[in-house]
Amino acid sequence: MTDSLMFNNDAYVLLETDRPEEILTPAEMFAKLQEIVIKFADDLPIDVQQISGVEAQVQYLLDTSCELDLAPGEYLQWYVVRLEK
Repeated sequence: MTDSLMFNNDAYVLLETDRPEEILTPAEMFAKLQEIVIKFADDLPIDVQQISGVEAQVQYLLDTSCELDLAPGEYLQWYVVRLEK
């Protein structure tokens, strides 16, 4: 049986091409991915494109992925972190 603590997401570490790492709240991470999904709508992976609606696409990415290749040599990576034990 899975431990429900595995699904707690206090914050995200965001790694982006040519930028220092950032710590984002879940709401900030959702907003960041929302911008990316809108900007790169035609270049998203096929499984993401098949989902209807930007919010649903963002939630799918948060639930199933941790990286997007945006263009040659450009990437976006995110990782869930717990801030307290």
